[in-house]
Amino acid sequence: MPSVVPLAEVGVHLRPQDNVAIVAKPISAGLTLDHAGKRLTATGRIGMGHKMALQPIKKGEAVYKYGQIIGFASKDIAPGDWVHVHNVAADTFERDYAFCRDCPPRPVAKETRTFLGYDRGPDRTEPYRYGTRNYIAVISTVNCSAHTSKYITQRFNTTDLLKNYPNVDGVISITHKAGCAMQYDGPDHRQLDRTLAGFARHANIAAYILVGLGCETGQAMHLINGEHLTQLGFPHPPAPTAPPITLTIQECGGISKTVDAGVKAIGELLPRVNDIRRVELPAKHLILGTNCGGSDGNSGVTANPALGVASDLLVAQGGISIIGETPEIYGAEHLLTRRAISREVGEKLVERIKWWEWYTGIFGAEINNNPSPGNKEGGLTTIYEKSLGAIAKGGSTAMVDVVHYAEPVKAKGFIVMDTPGYDPVSMTGIVAGGANVCVFTTGRGSVFGCKPSPSLKIATNSPLYHHMIDDMDINAGVILEGASVETVGKQIFEEILAVASGKKTKSEINGVGEEEFAPWSIGPTL
Repeated sequence: MPSVVPLAEVGVHLRPQDNVAIVAKPISAGLTLDHAGKRLTATGRIGMGHKMALQPIKKGEAVYKYGQIIGFASKDIAPGDWVHVHNVAADTFERDYAFCRDCPPRPVAKETRTFLGYDRGPDRTEPYRYGTRNYIAVISTVNCSAHTSKYITQRFNTTDLLKNYPNVDGVISITHKAGCAMQYDGPDHRQLDRTLAGFARHANIAAYILVGLGCETGQAMHLINGEHLTQLGFPHPPAPTAPPITLTIQECGGISKTVDAGVKAIGELLPRVNDIRRVELPAKHLILGTNCGGSDGNSGVTANPALGVASDLLVAQGGISIIGETPEIYGAEHLLTRRAISREVGEKLVERIKWWEWYTGIFGAEINNNPSPGNKEGGLTTIYEKSLGAIAKGGSTAMVDVVHYAEPVKAKGFIVMDTPGYDPVSMTGIVAGGANVCVFTTGRGSVFGCKPSPSLKIATNSPLYHHMIDDMDINAGVILEGASVETVGKQIFEEILAVASGKKTKSEINGVGEEEFAPWSIGPTL
């Protein structure tokens, strides 16, 4: 390697005001770099995705990345130093929410794009009318019926029972660890009902049955009556108004008899579900769920901003794009409130941030217990840095609403859903809210899937993409090699349309997505 290397060959300087650069290739101690005509020498080895100081940063001074504060120097930092948890801390600082100040006009697409999806008919209301997959679901009301639900689906997925129904994507079980030992009709009960109902009436679910034990707190009738659930209708004939098929192990006479009854019920649904065909639909009916997990220092440089471009393209079509993970918005929420379509919407986000400060506080925890060890190994130092990279998934359009966990999304445009940062729990809420296709970015190698919605995996760097080629769908690492964010963003958008039209993602090919259903439990287990 030459004695002096241009910074642009091994790193990225994102904004003029940034006092650090992101290392795109591992660099060794002693390497001399040229940055804007000035020389600096790496004082130690710095790994890919990590940060190097470009100028002196005194103890207590702010460290800037993305043109924003990501933390404060906990000791003096010299040019060329590795900048990470050993010399940076996430101290508190005031954020200017400046509600609506930077709210942009809604983008307008140059042409109307379409996909091949399922129109469930006028008896289904948005966001649960237009689907990208055609599943039948067996939904457990409580963990005590989880195995029974799985036994029912196994009859179809381990035998030839589905071979005569090629238009059915599968029979899936929606099981979980909750459903009892919670306050009856309390916050956890109502949130669990809302989540289960979101999957039951999801546009990618053509039909479903409920399976319970019989004595649980989370009674099926509480779910049905509280969420106004009925049997899902088919375009032909019109939807019935009868309650959904419900089986309880205690009433049926045990597991074996419940399984037989469930198999019989699904067998009667299969021909009708198989009759449903894909039709051409405008892209405005797509609801994109976004998430990042196993993030690294390049997540906010490559995959997340590229996904933001795809999000903007979908919003321009009249569609919906959702981000969640409120604890990973923390420290960057002021950039979203400035994009709020109204002060009321901006205040909704601030209220959720304050709630999380209270919620973590009552357990003696701090929101900045994030990033995880893997995130830190990948170069993320503080929650502020992680959050600033995470919100890039939301693109640049106006924030039109902030909704609660698993709440049905209604407003068209960019939406924030209040979810935890834990990926399965976050995506469960987003899919329950109506997301019919998902994109998941990762820099460390998440293998996430989330049936019934297909989940595209975007790698933030090329070594990860090639190392985990069987799990990654798109390589955003090419941005570090010269490709533009816009080019990769358009690639992601085109892949979203293809997947919505039936192309299988890597997680679907690998059969991943049923075990990741994880409703958020916010209260005590009694």
